[in-house]
Amino acid sequence: MTTRICIIRHGETDWNQEARIQGQIDIPLNETGHAQALAMAFNAAHHSFTAIYSSDLKRAMETAHALAEREGHEVKPMETLRERHYGIFQNVTKHEAGELYPEAHNLYISRDLHYDFETGESLVDFSERVIKAFEWLARHHQNEMIAVVSHAGVLDVIRRIATGKPLQEPRDFHIPNCALNWFQHDSKGWQMEAWDDHHYLKHVLLDSVE
Repeated sequence: MTTRICIIRHGETDWNQEARIQGQIDIPLNETGHAQALAMAFNAAHHSFTAIYSSDLKRAMETAHALAEREGHEVKPMETLRERHYGIFQNVTKHEAGELYPEAHNLYISRDLHYDFETGESLVDFSERVIKAFEWLARHHQNEMIAVVSHAGVLDVIRRIATGKPLQEPRDFHIPNCALNWFQHDSKGWQMEAWDDHHYLKHVLLDSVE
């Protein structure tokens, strides 16, 4: 039995523009983010999703609602689809993080598997949370196609699981806001079907950090 999942990163926020680390701080979409969400929803309208799930953070929920309105669905929020908790790094820019916490920043850059930002999540714990969430979705939607709106870190994990790329290796792929990313799960596990479909966003797309 196969489950197809379209995973979508939320639209842009002001903190994305500032390269400010959001983590689990609840920041809404900005004007560009709303435009990205509407463009994504219009492009995805020819797909028929059984259900639409979302991280319960505002930036994801607002993005998911744009899609749900076109699909005639209610958004199903899931706390387990939240971005990684970045602890002491939340609410600082990546540049500030390097200046304020140089040792921690080195661990972050090197993708240390066990560093948890003192009050946040380690990469191992975060990955386990993400995998459990998607395994639950796959079990509950066998032979169905669903949409999930989440975050860059979540997409990073599921892509690595589907392609066999180790967690500790540097990220060598982009994760644009509101692009469509397709995965499937069957008896062989997770596979990636398509990545980064965002041609419809050429007038509103901006690359941004977690």
